[in-house]
Amino acid sequence: MTVPSATIQFEVNGEDKTVCVPPMKRLLDVLREDLQLTGTKEGCGEGECGSCSVRMNGELVNSCLVPVMQAEAATIETVEGLAHEGVLHPLQQAFLQFGGAQCGICTPGMLMAAKHLLAHNPQPSMAEIREGLAGNLCRCTGFIRIFESVVSAADAGSANPQETHAR
Repeated sequence: MTVPSATIQFEVNGEDKTVCVPPMKRLLDVLREDLQLTGTKEGCGEGECGSCSVRMNGELVNSCLVPVMQAEAATIETVEGLAHEGVLHPLQQAFLQFGGAQCGICTPGMLMAAKHLLAHNPQPSMAEIREGLAGNLCRCTGFIRIFESVVSAADAGSANPQETHAR
């Protein structure tokens, strides 16, 4: 039995995209398989670990739980959209500097959760960082380095560096 496809249009990292896929296909799979944006990782596939976190219309979502039909006309931000013109986002720089990027499975989701946190709270306390990243699990158990990376990025005022870039 063939599953009928639907044409879905949305924006990913500032670019208009159109895909013709089964409407219940997971956004995670569309990003990775149809758009070749493999930075977003699948961890548990059940919305428990946050490895697949992306921002959809400014909200942090687990892309493994979102049918692509819900992304119609949405604005999606993935980890690939953090760097600008070959320059790493300050959060990415901080993760490198403080060892926040470890095995790499949780890193894209952590970065997107941290970006979401700093977009809403540019100077979070350590407790707020812990709460803001609570939906993302690090299997390497290196949370302290991740938290220190977010503190460093926040101290550097990196909540929305794209706003300073001329696009």
